[in-house]
Amino acid sequence: MKIAVVGTGYVGLVTGTCFAETGNQVTCVDIDVRKVERLQKGEIPIYEPGLDVLFDRNVAEGRLLFTTNLAEGIKDAQVIFLALPTPPGEDGSADLKYILKVADDLGPILDQYAVIIDKSTVPVGTAEKVRAAVAKNAKVDFDVVSNPEFLREGVAVEDFMKPDRVVVGTTSEKAKKVMEKLYAPLVRQGNPVIFMDERSAEMTKYAANSFLAMKITFMNEIANLCEKVGANVDDIRRGIGTDSRIGKRFLFAGIGYGGSCFPKDVQALAKTSKDYDYDFRILKSVMDVNYDQKKKLLPMVENYFTDGLKGKTIAVWGLAFKPYTDDIREAPALENIEALLEAGAKVVAYDPEAMTNVKGILGDKITFTHTPYAALDDADALMIFTEWPQFRTPEFEKMGKLLKNKVVFDGRNLYELDQMREMGYTYYSIGREKVVPA
Repeated sequence: MKIAVVGTGYVGLVTGTCFAETGNQVTCVDIDVRKVERLQKGEIPIYEPGLDVLFDRNVAEGRLLFTTNLAEGIKDAQVIFLALPTPPGEDGSADLKYILKVADDLGPILDQYAVIIDKSTVPVGTAEKVRAAVAKNAKVDFDVVSNPEFLREGVAVEDFMKPDRVVVGTTSEKAKKVMEKLYAPLVRQGNPVIFMDERSAEMTKYAANSFLAMKITFMNEIANLCEKVGANVDDIRRGIGTDSRIGKRFLFAGIGYGGSCFPKDVQALAKTSKDYDYDFRILKSVMDVNYDQKKKLLPMVENYFTDGLKGKTIAVWGLAFKPYTDDIREAPALENIEALLEAGAKVVAYDPEAMTNVKGILGDKITFTHTPYAALDDADALMIFTEWPQFRTPEFEKMGKLLKNKVVFDGRNLYELDQMREMGYTYYSIGREKVVPA
């Protein structure tokens, strides 16, 4: 099948590369000339484990191409994916200007029947708007389908190649057959392709992400209560996670969710609710709690340093919003670092992948190191914001010798309380007792 993917951001590049891997001829289109030139040279602008192997193979075998010319990119394409940004506005609404601009441009250059697929996360009713925009100048028949992505950063390639399910919104039998053929190689083990109408598919994506954000936030609320009553949130997580009605995933307490999806999608669903005059009270609470949770560690740091943070050096482990990505959008680390700097502290940070992106925002306001231990050298305390695996089993004795004070503020609950107690650390975490040296 010949496929065009308009947009080479995170979703577009993974989508294009993975469909090329299943034998399709894929052309990715982007207006960013510099990005396209880099892609044509074999340079991947994002970090995503496993993507480089598929990318290199399909570029080398000629199945994955890149262009800035929309007409060239969609020529003879049976399927056209729209994988464009939908940034949130100040009111939380998703901005559709990029999608609708491409839809306007597509109409007059379509040369045969094509299935135009909304892959971006878009509000209810977007498929109808795209259809109207294309139809204004279209001379051939076409269908517009909603096909939301459910990719987790860090495991996106696996998620795409082995999806739990594929959601397709269409009322066209012709488009349905195209979509069945397109996804057949990815669901051979029997995972479902679920067909529904376009509006239901659009709502499904928002419902899924908002539910997961709610699950995370609920556990953070439980963690906060645990600190009041003297319970341990890790034990509670195990106690409820083995209930098949609840499940084990998304139950880890911490300093809130971030990234490009959960914050934006929860806000967008709340805005849709408001537009339709429905008071979605749970979503309001989810957003409020997550806003506060991101800075959960700061009062602990301030209480520990009774003489204030001015002149203190704080080591930071983890800048990305989650491990296995360089994505720093809505990352809790950034808000905390800004607060530390405002209080007069010096920040020395390490992250395996996200330091370049943070440097692009903060410049020389903070210091970056090439190893996690270098960040600890002569620091007054360590704060942990991302659960990268290399942080899980560090050399605690080496850490203790490098730090001025053996104190750790852990926003991801990486370490066992007894272990930290035995090693002589003062250890703050989320939803568990504070550890102080015996």
